[in-house]
Amino acid sequence: MSVIPPPERHYVPRDVRDRIAYAFVKFLRFFADTFFARRYGHRAVVLETVAAVPGMVGGALQHLRSLRRMKSDHGWIHTLLDEAENERMHLMTFIQIAQPSELERWLVLLVQGVFYNFFFLLYLTSPKTAHRIVGYLEEEAVYSYSEYLAGVDNGVYANVPAPQVAIDYWQLAPDARLRDVNHEFADDLT
Repeated sequence: MSVIPPPERHYVPRDVRDRIAYAFVKFLRFFADTFFARRYGHRAVVLETVAAVPGMVGGALQHLRSLRRMKSDHGWIHTLLDEAENERMHLMTFIQIAQPSELERWLVLLVQGVFYNFFFLLYLTSPKTAHRIVGYLEEEAVYSYSEYLAGVDNGVYANVPAPQVAIDYWQLAPDARLRDVNHEFADDLT
């Protein structure tokens, strides 16, 4: 399988907050690479578990901020909660594809619990750093899904039928395949 280059639009860290965010995401990437190696479906389950947290945390905290200030949030709550829902649907899709083991399901619970609390506290103390982490997570998602698609194209991974949950949510063709779902992910990430 060919190695996929990093995303063309990498955001180069500009200050301490950016470097912390970038290092944190690279640490998560190292963990995912070490634990899952080339099992991209299983890696996607954990990636999407983490990716679904920031929108929910941000939406909840923006909601509370809007209530405290008694001012409009200018659409941020809706945008963040939509993003959380979209990432949750990515997770539901990959759970159907990867069929995670009981151990992996427990790992998902652990990772989600730790990351949720970490991100909540980070968002309270440094929303800019929290949002930068999301940006770097999305860069990693583009990289991971590009590698996964290369594997589908090379026959390393089967281009299985898309789960019904993905067909319904993204309004895909009834005969959609895994590659079609991943293209929908790429459209969401750009």
